[in-house]
Amino acid sequence: MRQLKLTIVGAGSSYTPELIEELAREKETLPVKEIVLYDIDEKRLDIMTGFCRRYAAKLGLNAPVVPTMELDRALYGADFVDTQIRVGGNKQRILDEKIPLKYGLVGQETTGAGGMMKAFRTIPVMNSIAERLAELSPDAWIVNYTNPTGLITEAVTKYTKAKIAGFCAGGIYPKMWAKQAFGIEHNRVQYDFVGLNHMNFIYNLTIDGRPVTEDEFIGIAKEDKNVDLELIKLLGVLPSPYLQWYYHTTKKVNKVRSDKLTRGEEVMLLEKEIFEAYADEKQDEKPAALAKRGGGGYSEVAIGFIKAIHLNIDTHMVVNVPNKGALKFLPDDAVIETGCMVNRHGVTPLSIAEVPPMCWGLISAVKNYEQLAVEAAVEGDVRKAKLALLAHPLVREYELVEKLLPELLEANREYLPQFFGSK
Repeated sequence: MRQLKLTIVGAGSSYTPELIEELAREKETLPVKEIVLYDIDEKRLDIMTGFCRRYAAKLGLNAPVVPTMELDRALYGADFVDTQIRVGGNKQRILDEKIPLKYGLVGQETTGAGGMMKAFRTIPVMNSIAERLAELSPDAWIVNYTNPTGLITEAVTKYTKAKIAGFCAGGIYPKMWAKQAFGIEHNRVQYDFVGLNHMNFIYNLTIDGRPVTEDEFIGIAKEDKNVDLELIKLLGVLPSPYLQWYYHTTKKVNKVRSDKLTRGEEVMLLEKEIFEAYADEKQDEKPAALAKRGGGGYSEVAIGFIKAIHLNIDTHMVVNVPNKGALKFLPDDAVIETGCMVNRHGVTPLSIAEVPPMCWGLISAVKNYEQLAVEAAVEGDVRKAKLALLAHPLVREYELVEKLLPELLEANREYLPQFFGSK
């Protein structure tokens, strides 16, 4: 079997060791000849390289771990490129959270106005990486975990020739919840999944092919600690945990405003602790603090996708992918997050026979925002940025948009050459 070259772009991320761990689990079925770690932060890259080498050795993974700060070296000859970058770091994330809160709006890294700014900083960088990959390794796949993954995937598919699949651990949350509630293994739980990244709904749940009972549905729903259980019963479907920002907006905004720290500030402190552990030359286990970082399960999905493509194993996965008629009320080129068949031929969205009626409005409105936001990010178009925020259900109000957007753009000036021109 041909061995793979896997490149991790943004390898200084605290999540990188989880990919090493999953590769070690699959070392018999998925041989890897080289793991390339690429990052623009030399210090984080050095720390992560040292830890990943120790961790790989402990797990019996013999593939060499090779660091580089040269993008072409990282991309040339790659079969799969896992992307997990954060343009501007947690410093900018904290501004994404705090500035909207000043106006009584949701401040969150992927949802609302803050999420749009993350997209504005990130899309030009991701498109540049994708364009280079398409030149150097045209058959390679980007396995994207860079947020907001739906907008990133749409930008890359519309403006570059690179092959990309966008992922989020949320696609397997119902499986994780069923395991937590009843000890049921992932492969026994199936469901229909429809919507956008961080704006999705899960329904028609089955266990071993039979519909779940009402008690089983409630047991699984109880594991979603972010959305009120009585609301989930009312909906009759499982909402993404991110629906908390839409269905409990005032409650959640008030809570975040009263917290001592934003999530970004908490993460900054956590990462300091995590990287101190990674830097310890005696450390060859994932630090306990990593579990507090969130995002669990993503490595399992990423490596599952690589297996499906490389080994040509028909695999049902939730992927961010162009719609291509799967959702009748959205454009064909709109990227949606839904159940897909993945194999060597690529990623094909499965036909969606029905969509619960209460889901249509939010999905359509947020997709309208996303498509405008992607165009604004690529073109540096302030008018389209305003239109995107006006379309967003969590912003909408003209007077707020006129005050909020200039402040957000100015706070991100350093990372927005498309809006302000090159330095």
